[in-house]
Amino acid sequence: MDLEHDHLDGGCGDRSARRAGAQSPKDVTMRDLRRRGRFLLYGLSAIGTLALLSWGYQALVPEFADVAPERLSSSHDDRAEAADLAAHLDVPLLDGNRAELLVNGDEIFPAMLSAIDEARQSINILSYIYWEGEIAERFADALSGASRRGVEVRVLLDAMGAHRMDPALVARMEDAGCVVAWFNPVRWYSLSRFNHRTHRKVLVVDGRIGFTGGVGIADEWTGDAQDPEHWRDDHFRFDGPVVRYLQGAFAENWRQATGEVLAGETVFPELEPAGDARMVVINTGPVGATSEIGFAYWRMFRGARERIYVATPYFVPDPDLEIGLTTAARRGLDVRLLVPNDYQDSRLVRYAGQTWYRELLEAGVRVYEYQPTMMHVKAVTVDREWAIVGSANFDSRSFEINFEIAVAVFDAPFVAKLDASFEEDLHRAREITLEDVEDRSLLERARDQMARMLREQL
Repeated sequence: MDLEHDHLDGGCGDRSARRAGAQSPKDVTMRDLRRRGRFLLYGLSAIGTLALLSWGYQALVPEFADVAPERLSSSHDDRAEAADLAAHLDVPLLDGNRAELLVNGDEIFPAMLSAIDEARQSINILSYIYWEGEIAERFADALSGASRRGVEVRVLLDAMGAHRMDPALVARMEDAGCVVAWFNPVRWYSLSRFNHRTHRKVLVVDGRIGFTGGVGIADEWTGDAQDPEHWRDDHFRFDGPVVRYLQGAFAENWRQATGEVLAGETVFPELEPAGDARMVVINTGPVGATSEIGFAYWRMFRGARERIYVATPYFVPDPDLEIGLTTAARRGLDVRLLVPNDYQDSRLVRYAGQTWYRELLEAGVRVYEYQPTMMHVKAVTVDREWAIVGSANFDSRSFEINFEIAVAVFDAPFVAKLDASFEEDLHRAREITLEDVEDRSLLERARDQMARMLREQL
């Protein structure tokens, strides 16, 4: 006798009906729910498995077909290299430019503020980070002053990256006549695009002078990397036809944020040659199946003949770029990677990045961690001949999710300055060895591997 069901069903008539094969409504409901629950669980498991397999495929299979390095490096003419890259990216090859390396805040901010003070027609500034502090005040004052003397001033800030900005600074600039806009603010109707940030850093003055690189407008970037409170970073001034395309990067994000299409001589003047450097501008966003910046790096690595220097604050490479570095090292090239040490503002990125050390070191890549402070430099050079600089990090977020800007510069004197700066940074860095990797505890290795699983969002 089923005492439990007797109690629930409450009578002999119910028991007789059950013996005859009848079922209570509750029995039917519970069994049906269990069946539906199992079906839902199996369905979710199948979807999860397919998603994991898809993620694994994307994470493990390179996007670019392999090619023999000697075919890429058969020409020692940097113009041929530049033309090849421009053709692959379907962008113009720009002659007649000049690039200037600005090291740390002590050089970067005076150059930018001086250009703002000398502006006559237009100032367009785009920044992922604009926070608080003395340098934030100085930029607000300079931009406000330019607007009051009749200069068109547009300020575009990423709604996520600049969320720490003092609202009083925005009010000050707007009161002076500056137009301030926010890129991709949180809205219920645009949540699907919430993850798409503009990570670009662009300042264009009168359509003729351009700046880009890694610097944000915050006190962390001031000084000369003299202590942990003052970061190590590079920024770059550009003159010549390349500035039109820096302006184009601003104009794209401005149009997306405000609907205004920029045009006319005040923003796109005719530009005369300013130097001998050939350049290719790479403006990317969260569209397309292949990262153009990632492809440019891959092209550099596969075609390199002598050496590769990589400085990046966030190293979470995709398979193509890891293979590019390790293959180059196995070919006998001098491959060096410079990343931050514990002075890293993203712990997850640091943990994930460390999981690549063994593979890199075993292939012959030399890995260094910058010691004095946060190292925020984003520069890659190859063979003393060409470099890629700009806002992009060495991670999936920069390659696939964010709006970024990078400039490939084909100019030996400029690259020599970058290489000298890199080698100077190595004197303030610690070289990582396989023994260091072996000394890591099992708990640290497990933590790092868990962080690596988030690679697609780092």
